[in-house]
Amino acid sequence: MIQIENFTAGRKQQGTGYKFFMPEKINTDWFWTDSKLNKLLENASFELGQLNSFAKLVPNVDLFIHLHIMKEAVISSKIEGTQTHFDEAFLQGENINPERKDDWQEIQNYTKALNTAITELDVLPISSRLILNTHKILMEGVRGEKKTPGEYRRSQNWIGGKSLEDAVFIPPHHDYLNELLSDFENYIHNENIDIPLLIKAAIIHYQFETIHPFLDGNGRIGRLLITLFLIEKKVLNKPLLYLSSYFDKNKSLYYDNLTRVRTHNDMLQWIKYFLVGITQTAKLATQTLDDVISLKSEHENIIQKNFGKRMKNGLILYNHILQQPMITVKETEKICKLTPKSAGDLINTFVENKIIKEFTGQFRNRIFIYETYLNLFNE
Repeated sequence: MIQIENFTAGRKQQGTGYKFFMPEKINTDWFWTDSKLNKLLENASFELGQLNSFAKLVPNVDLFIHLHIMKEAVISSKIEGTQTHFDEAFLQGENINPERKDDWQEIQNYTKALNTAITELDVLPISSRLILNTHKILMEGVRGEKKTPGEYRRSQNWIGGKSLEDAVFIPPHHDYLNELLSDFENYIHNENIDIPLLIKAAIIHYQFETIHPFLDGNGRIGRLLITLFLIEKKVLNKPLLYLSSYFDKNKSLYYDNLTRVRTHNDMLQWIKYFLVGITQTAKLATQTLDDVISLKSEHENIIQKNFGKRMKNGLILYNHILQQPMITVKETEKICKLTPKSAGDLINTFVENKIIKEFTGQFRNRIFIYETYLNLFNE
């Protein structure tokens, strides 16, 4: 049993010409005496409950999940250095500036990896099999593709600096990965540990980032695991909560709090920071859903009142842009089974009613964006 306030994070261990950090194993009971932690846990649980309750009341809530996932993909990747903007993420590959194609592809991979992992949770628990499969999709065909996608590392990695000599942090040697990941996985699924699941999620994220089992992609997989764990344990009813926005608002604070556990054994501060993140992010997700419902109602009313004979196709197209808020005339032809002229007229009606606007500034190959909707997700 570990008292959070007295946690010893691990120790430096001698490697060949360098020292690496060997983390303490976590598969045991945890307890604490700090009453502030109880209050933060209560606040986080309450806001998460509010989000779950509100999501149940939202008709067709799955329509909006894609936007939450895409936002998570953009921001989690941004933490790692990609430059794709939220609206660019919805463009087709042929419309992306070649210089930004790699960043765009990383966003698409992250979205696919997260969607696949959420689906796999129906038949697979969080496990090495699920984590490795998710990592393989994440790294496929992008800059880290030579860094063994879908495989745990078989060499030493490091964080910060140009080499092991000047590294900011050196994770455990790869020879210890099996035992550390076994302990990690056992902790996730140990039903005999009597610990609130939100605190367990905080410890899981810290431990994964400390083990750093991949040569690349550890941050994105570690942040993704937070949501997957909350879904698997039924703490989160729908995949609507992602902490990357919270971490990204003050990136140095995120890294400082993770690092402080290793340097000062301060797991308490990390968990407090994490719980504040759950509280703020759940509250924001609830507000976003509320704003989305209001906007949807307003624009559906406009379509019903102003579109005349185009109302039926207008509602079909509107449901589509709730999931894919960038649209072309050619795509509209397919979605609504219209001639090019009728599709163009329908798009023009949307523009005239100020629901969408032209995005490219071109006369040909125009792309239209549902900007007011995207802005609700883009703090």
